[in-house]
Amino acid sequence: MLKNIPSIISPELMKALMQMGHGDEIVLTDGNYPSCSAGPPVIRADGHGIPELLSAILAFFPLDVASGNNVIFMKPNQGKNPPIWSKYKEILKKSKQIYSIEKLERFEFYERASHTYRIVASSEQALYANIILKKGVVE
Repeated sequence: MLKNIPSIISPELMKALMQMGHGDEIVLTDGNYPSCSAGPPVIRADGHGIPELLSAILAFFPLDVASGNNVIFMKPNQGKNPPIWSKYKEILKKSKQIYSIEKLERFEFYERASHTYRIVASSEQALYANIILKKGVVE
């Protein structure tokens, strides 16, 4: 056990975050996402929601400020923005990192996610809660 690492970050997740390089991406998926058939290796985060995971990850994870959008949301086919997005924006603001959000339609999101470093499969119940983070450099 180590000090000051939130228990929500499993050893497997911490290892993946540390192995990622500049420009690598990681996906945090909701309970409806086809994580195991999407391509990249899956890290299980059963019993956890994405807001809690996002908060914990951003304490260690620098977002990429050198290349356009560094946060990607899955956009609903129609209708208004999912309520969980406002939680994500609050968490991003609290992280005091520079971020730029892109919104991708479901199948575009799936395609992008299929090329990421890892998928973190959560038990998040909110719809369209999936989010991709692009890693930057530690300054």
